[in-house]
Amino acid sequence: MNTSNWVLPTSKEEEASPLPCDQSDPPVRLVRHVLLPSAVSLVAVVLLFVFIAAHGLTAGDDAGLTALAGRVQAQDRPDQSTHLLMNVAGAGAATVALMLMVMYVRVRDAEVRMRRADTALRLAATAFESQDAIMVLDEQGTILQVNQAFCDITGYTLQEVRYLPASILQSDANEPHLYDTIGRQLAERGRWVGDLWSQRKSGEVYPKRLSLTMVRSAHGEPTYCVGSFTDITEHKQAEARIEQLAFYDSLTGLPNRRLLQERLLQALQTSALEAHAGAVLLIDLDEFKALNDTLGHDMGDQLLQQLATRMQACLRERDTLARLGGDEFVVVLQALSADPQESAAQAREVGERLLNVLARPCQLEGHEHHSTCSIGVTLFGAGHALVSLEELMKQADLAMYEGKSAGRNALRFFDPAMQAAISQRTALEADMRRGLQRGEFLLHLQPQVEDDGRLVGAEALLRWRHPQHGLVSPAEFIPVAEQSGLILPLGDWVLMQACQQLAIWARNPVFKDLTLSVNVSVRQFHQPDFVDQVVMVLQRSGANPRRLKLELTESVLIDDVEAVVTRMGALKACGVRFSLDDFGTGYSSLTYLKRLPLSQVKIDQSFVRHILSDPSDAAIARSIVALAQALQLSVIAEGVETRAQREVLRRLGCTTYQGYLFGAPMALAAFETWAQARQPALNEALDGQVMLAPSSPS
Repeated sequence: MNTSNWVLPTSKEEEASPLPCDQSDPPVRLVRHVLLPSAVSLVAVVLLFVFIAAHGLTAGDDAGLTALAGRVQAQDRPDQSTHLLMNVAGAGAATVALMLMVMYVRVRDAEVRMRRADTALRLAATAFESQDAIMVLDEQGTILQVNQAFCDITGYTLQEVRYLPASILQSDANEPHLYDTIGRQLAERGRWVGDLWSQRKSGEVYPKRLSLTMVRSAHGEPTYCVGSFTDITEHKQAEARIEQLAFYDSLTGLPNRRLLQERLLQALQTSALEAHAGAVLLIDLDEFKALNDTLGHDMGDQLLQQLATRMQACLRERDTLARLGGDEFVVVLQALSADPQESAAQAREVGERLLNVLARPCQLEGHEHHSTCSIGVTLFGAGHALVSLEELMKQADLAMYEGKSAGRNALRFFDPAMQAAISQRTALEADMRRGLQRGEFLLHLQPQVEDDGRLVGAEALLRWRHPQHGLVSPAEFIPVAEQSGLILPLGDWVLMQACQQLAIWARNPVFKDLTLSVNVSVRQFHQPDFVDQVVMVLQRSGANPRRLKLELTESVLIDDVEAVVTRMGALKACGVRFSLDDFGTGYSSLTYLKRLPLSQVKIDQSFVRHILSDPSDAAIARSIVALAQALQLSVIAEGVETRAQREVLRRLGCTTYQGYLFGAPMALAAFETWAQARQPALNEALDGQVMLAPSSPS
């Protein structure tokens, strides 16, 4: 028996045939359907042959008396009647044997067939009671039979659903035309498979995966429909969790970078089709790292969650707020005005609203935290140039950093001039890399002198002679080198050149006592192997460490003061001296200052420039000199351009100077020539109050 041929009677058929189906065991069915008919046939054959034999004997008795005399005479001749009887008996025996053999074969074949049928029936029953819910419907959609899994999933019993329409399982959560589609596909293809919502007896709606198969009669007419389904609630929940992990930020629940790209691409396409504008707002929290460092990352996570909730409340349902990563968020505004000015005003309104809500204080476990942000805005769609998704994000990023440069807590729109500046910066970076390989960089030296005009040293200043543009200002290429990381190989090159020059000067009596100051960037100093690099350069060049002076800015002290003190101490032990550059312009701290193994403090040129006209600058310079003397540090003033500035500094107690009054930065050969004749030149400069060159950044 095969389940595909297993058809159940309808209710009408069951009423017309109330007798139960034959459910006897196989041995009983074997006796009833095989052995009994075969036995009856065998008995009939035996009776037939007995009848034939009896008829032959009777005929022989009538002629017996007549032939008695003849038989007596021929006793040795075979009896014809006996011969006939024996033939009949033999034929009967052969027939019986043949019948028995046929009956045996038939019994064996029937037994095999019945065993197979019984096995198929049991398999069908087992399959019917599987983990999948199964229901059998008639051609009208009435439920005829269900299995136990059906009852477990739906909550109905067989008695409750039998002869009821299958529509009792339908849910209003499905699309209205779904059931019409199912009926049409069943009629056309005889099968339908898909996911839909269903309803339990309790009224609970749940998702299920349903398979419907139409069973047709021998004439092709639909008779039954077999449906099987499973509850896929857990499967749908797993899919939802996977989608949440793949497309949403686990901390804030906002769309992540991947989903943002999809929605932004869709917004670009929609704006092109519907001829309206959109905007991208890149939001970066100000000083978020400081919060993590002071209160911990848990507090930082709480802040991000609170701010995400606030920003979401400021947006429309059609807009997208996503977390790009870290403390960066992105807002995508859609359906803005097609007029460029109106769309810009709409984007500005949203941006200012975000600035206001993010500036409100947040409560972080009893701590009141004030947060600000910088927002970069770029527009797309109608009235704006068509750009790629990557270019759009780049524009918003440029605008955001423009806001940070403007003092933070600011909103800035992308300006094409920004892109031009970035392109120029990129080209400059590429030229710098090539220039470093081609040896286009060189050192200029600016003298450092005592109050009596004695040359005590020089500061090594990096210069770049571009093959097309000539000398490029350090103010132009040093910031690019800092941002791109080129400051590291450049710093290594400057250090090596300075040490090699000190080794050469050591053999010249005129220059052997001069010191050479080298500026060290924050990024270079914080390299883990910075101390080893300096020691290696000193060893390779053969320079005297006591003639090398490393100038550090106060920004070095911002991160990991203990490591700074350790590195400076290790180099001081080797003989290297340190000068604190730009003192008073950054993060000055007396606590840090007394711990650092410094030998000199430099008064920044911003205080020297207005020391004659601004009492505050004069007071700051006086305080720096007094503090340095108290800590037993030497003081040098940079940017000295006039004799009057020098006189004020001398009265304040500063006796070492650097500036255009004494000498501009000059190439090595020019510096050595100047140094050999320095005494007359310096006296003339001091007496005549002249400046040797105009001021320029170093």
